[in-house]
Amino acid sequence: MKTQLITRTILIALLALIPWIAASSAEAAGKAPKPSAPPTQSEGRSIVASGAVEDSQEACLARIPKDATSGQRMIAEQSCNRDQTSRQSIQDVPGR
Repeated sequence: MKTQLITRTILIALLALIPWIAASSAEAAGKAPKPSAPPTQSEGRSIVASGAVEDSQEACLARIPKDATSGQRMIAEQSCNRDQTSRQSIQDVPGR
């Protein structure tokens, strides 16, 4: 009996929220989506996938935004160094 009462209460609460959820989603549908990241400019550099064999450490470091925080810059630099180590190990294989 108690379980049935709790189940009905939750069901009624959910049904009461449907118009509120539908209204907020309708408002969101009319708005333009916000960009998740600022657009980047290539500044004349060729576009190469990050971490690709053709990528270089200089190109990777050049892709770090000028307005990045010190923490973001540190993580990006470590990623560039990691990718360079991987590329170097691939290039050091004989017969390539």
